[in-house]
Amino acid sequence: MPYSKVELYAAIRHDARVEGLSSRALSAKYGVGRRTVAMALESVAPPPRKQLPPRISRLDPFKATIDEILRDDLDAPRKQRHTVKRVFDRLIDEHDAQGVTYSMVRACIAGRRPEIRREEGRGPPQAFVPQTHRPGDEAEVDFGDVWIHLDGVSTKVFLFSLRLSFSGKAVHKIFASCGKEAFLEGHVHALQVLGGVPRGKVRYDNLRAAVSQVLGHTRGRVESDRWTAFRSHFSINSFYCNPGIEGAHEKGGVEGQIGWFRRNHLVPVPKVASLAELNAMVERWDEEDDARRIMQRALTIGEMFAVERPLLVALPEEEFETGLVSSLRVNRYSQVSVRTNHYSVPVRLIGRMVRVVLHASELVVYDAHKEVARHERLIAKGGSRLELDHYLEALVRKPGALPGATALDQARSAGKFTPVHDAWWQAACTAHGDAEGTRALISVLLLHRHMVHEHVVAGIATALRAGALTADAVALEARKWGEVDQGADQSASQDIAPRRVDGGATVTSLTERRLAALPPDPRPLPSVAAYDQLLRFRRRAADGQAYQEEAP
Repeated sequence: MPYSKVELYAAIRHDARVEGLSSRALSAKYGVGRRTVAMALESVAPPPRKQLPPRISRLDPFKATIDEILRDDLDAPRKQRHTVKRVFDRLIDEHDAQGVTYSMVRACIAGRRPEIRREEGRGPPQAFVPQTHRPGDEAEVDFGDVWIHLDGVSTKVFLFSLRLSFSGKAVHKIFASCGKEAFLEGHVHALQVLGGVPRGKVRYDNLRAAVSQVLGHTRGRVESDRWTAFRSHFSINSFYCNPGIEGAHEKGGVEGQIGWFRRNHLVPVPKVASLAELNAMVERWDEEDDARRIMQRALTIGEMFAVERPLLVALPEEEFETGLVSSLRVNRYSQVSVRTNHYSVPVRLIGRMVRVVLHASELVVYDAHKEVARHERLIAKGGSRLELDHYLEALVRKPGALPGATALDQARSAGKFTPVHDAWWQAACTAHGDAEGTRALISVLLLHRHMVHEHVVAGIATALRAGALTADAVALEARKWGEVDQGADQSASQDIAPRRVDGGATVTSLTERRLAALPPDPRPLPSVAAYDQLLRFRRRAADGQAYQEEAP
């Protein structure tokens, strides 16, 4: 027995044509009326079902009101149009729509809103036209928000993305801000990775880092001077999308790429100690994504980029300074103030003008052409980043200021001033007094300027165990640790008998070590025989008279 009406019609037509059965026989065989048999013989497809009249709804008396609200919304500001919830509330409050539910109103508005737009001549629904991109011709740029756990703190950072339209090759980098420095540095990084610049248009939002003013409802823009200079340097042809959400589809490739990258690489939320660590991971992810295929493309991103790369415009040989350069005076706290934050410099520069270059992730200070300080850029406002090493010359004269110094607290938090430092400092103060013990610690801290941090810490620990509470002893032990790491010959130090102290630890005499390190002297021992020539005449006195006698 056929299961569907189409199969029933086919069976009836077959039996009538092949078996020669009459209408009466067909009706009896398949258990249907003669009218059904006649319809099957007339057409291979059954007629469509009759549509039942629409059911009466409790919303029917209010549909005219809903239509009026939707028509008024056509001329209302975009952000002040009725939502489904607002329409539902007005029906309840103003029209006493008892028995009407929110789902009824939502279904009605979903169908009527586009119909009313067409009825009022506002055009059909928004359509998207497929585009074809030529290799090496176009790219898109945008920023996206990202949350990470930065050194244990939940922090909002910004993901820069530059995506080639033909191959889909995208380069990403994460910054602490989306300001002008990050905008320019992101471009430099991406163009260096890609090995060239697109020949055609690069599409942008109306970012404040690039656009100073939007000229009405046109494509005209007033660009910032630095961005214009940057574009000229790299020969970038910019194209700015329409403001607001209407222009988002004009660079939908990078919009979707940022969302895909965030969902596939930044979920779960990454936990990192620094942005440099995170960006190293981002570079690895970008390389791995070259093996991915976008939708139904036959080639991978990497294979298509291999076709596109030779068609990019070569990069200029000269570098472009992306940082914000300013001249600032160092205050009496040995700090420079940059955008409400304070950064330390060496105390010898107090009162002098220095050149400060502010990058997206770091700040560099120059005295003339010499770099004197480099700090990681602060994300929050009103903060300070101080380096204990910058204050050591002042602390030698003011040792009492060290225990409460802000720079010391930050050094402890950063792990640069370790518990080993604290233990040695306490022991030195006990042995030499607070002032002299602190000065001895400062001399030890000065060793960090020309010795590896780990070697100095190991030297402090060795000297502390031996009870040697002088900077010279720490320096000697730190050098010994350095020689061990470098695989240096230890024969000279092994020939010296170390001095044993309480606790079993040994400390080598600094003077003995210096003498043992001297190379052997092949010269003969000195002789005074030549000086006997001066004794040829001797002076004697006899009978109160002086005379000279020839020496035998």
